[in-house]
Amino acid sequence: MTSLLESIQGPADLRRLSRNQLKSVADELRACVLDNVSKTGGHLSSNLGTVELTVALHYVFDTPRDRLVWDVGHQTYPHKILTGRRERMPTLRQLGGLSGFPQRAESEYDTFGTAHSSTSISAALGMAIAARQKGEDRHAVAIIGDGAMTAGMAFEALNNAGVEDCKLLVILNDNDMSISPPVGALNRYLAQLMSGQFYAAAKNVGKNVLRVAPPLLELAKRLEQQAKGLVVPATLFEKFGFNYIGPIDGHDLDSLVPTLENIKQLKGPQFLHVVTRKGQGYKLAEADPVAYHGPGKFDPAVGLVKPATPPRPTFTQVFGQWLCDMAAQDQRLVGITPAMREGSGLVEFHQRFPGRYFDVGIAEQHAVTFAAGLACEGLKPVVAIYSTFLQRAYDQLIHDVAIQKLPVVFALDRAGLVGADGATHAGAYDIAYTRCIPNMSVACPADERECRQLLSTAYAQDHPVTVRYPRGAGVGVATEPGLEGLPFGRGEVRRQGKGLAILAFGTLLYPALQVAEKLDLTVLNMRWVKPLDTELLLKAAAEHEALVTLEEGCLMGGAGSAVSEALQAAGVLKPLLQLGLPDQFIEHGDPAKLLALQGLDAAGVEASILRRFGALLGRPQPTLKAVA
Repeated sequence: MTSLLESIQGPADLRRLSRNQLKSVADELRACVLDNVSKTGGHLSSNLGTVELTVALHYVFDTPRDRLVWDVGHQTYPHKILTGRRERMPTLRQLGGLSGFPQRAESEYDTFGTAHSSTSISAALGMAIAARQKGEDRHAVAIIGDGAMTAGMAFEALNNAGVEDCKLLVILNDNDMSISPPVGALNRYLAQLMSGQFYAAAKNVGKNVLRVAPPLLELAKRLEQQAKGLVVPATLFEKFGFNYIGPIDGHDLDSLVPTLENIKQLKGPQFLHVVTRKGQGYKLAEADPVAYHGPGKFDPAVGLVKPATPPRPTFTQVFGQWLCDMAAQDQRLVGITPAMREGSGLVEFHQRFPGRYFDVGIAEQHAVTFAAGLACEGLKPVVAIYSTFLQRAYDQLIHDVAIQKLPVVFALDRAGLVGADGATHAGAYDIAYTRCIPNMSVACPADERECRQLLSTAYAQDHPVTVRYPRGAGVGVATEPGLEGLPFGRGEVRRQGKGLAILAFGTLLYPALQVAEKLDLTVLNMRWVKPLDTELLLKAAAEHEALVTLEEGCLMGGAGSAVSEALQAAGVLKPLLQLGLPDQFIEHGDPAKLLALQGLDAAGVEASILRRFGALLGRPQPTLKAVA
């Protein structure tokens, strides 16, 4: 680390430097990002691409008085370093350390908490109008990527902002790459602009061909203007009421700084189009920005290397293989993802069945209703989506799918705690928010084999079904090549014990089995939250003194609540201990440590059972020291 970056404890220090020193700051900042991410893991390509833009923004604007809102926020590591958090970067995404996203509680420079996409313009507009209402002379700046601009919410905000007289600047960070390859008409629109070939060709053809027919020359000019409207975004964004500037090189500080200084003097909403490159300055990331989007620890001199021994298949990979196998058997199957091809395991499906693969962009609401439309016409849509992202399409889930009882399968990846990405990405609520919807069913596979089997079961139904599974690998249960399902709505007894029965939903079956072996308890692998296997439940209630439910989801409204409701409906009074995620947001950290802190590892489950039912089981209750 050279002395220039070390001298910057905040943006005020940066603004005391000369403009000629900014290039050196950017070089050091890029090296600092690379060094830290290689040691902790995290988002890399996006952060390397925003180094110069971050330097320019903090140099020109009076932050934190002027507000910066970073869309998604996974590109804010340079921002964190320049705003007094450089020495804490080794704790990035670690338990108790810096978040990988902006957090208002972490710094006054993080003006708005982000992690999901396409919220920045709405939030920045709110801040800009609040400044106007309070008589404060300050700017609000939204920095949004071209992938995030595919979401309807971004255009809703543009539509609102264009009629407001406020100090709002929207910066489109156009790097031609979201997490998955960018898709859609808007992306093609921007790509055409950058090449300039479409407009140049239309202009030349119009003038050269029609020059010999003077009466048609005016028509040629009109055609030219129409062609321009297809490729110059000023036509689009100025229709929203913005003053459009750009595109400019987002890595050229000699262009960025004076452009931003000039924009500060303009009145009304402004739109700046900058072009950047993900992975900028690190050749390996430039060559493969997808691979370096969110790498684990690695040696920067070597780059990413494949492990010597292949890791166990992840649940995502199990889903991806099932999808390909089912598609080969059933021509009606179509796969849908909202811009998460790699994350949701659809790469092979896209390659093998390109005509049946649909990436709709960062547009979860559209993805769900699009699937509903396909299902209306007899196709069998499978929506591959993270649990935390399905939340964004809740109205569509109810109104467009469930009310019409359409057979859409929702493959919910990242169910439960996800670790380093924290509360914004945790799939803590899907059991609660899906099981309360009529016509919906909810499956919770315990391992890789059950995941494949329950996906087949869900696909065979004539109504919507969610199949939730966690990030990463399971316990290593081998899958089988067939596509046979499991009985719909039925669980199983995995271990017969006495005194107490644990009802496990999902992958926490395995710590439950560890506890049961030690305490000689019964374990039920419930598999389904809805429909709940009430026959199996009532039999367990009749044969045991007490029941315990175990789930990696929120307790309020979750699987344990479903069990409690079923017991009450049957008039059965039985002591019931519900174990799951508490009524609080759980921040980033190692997933195993987070589960242990919530008492959802084997030791924690055992301690909770003995604390509540130790006397019933004839065992002493654990001391507080033992619990800790």
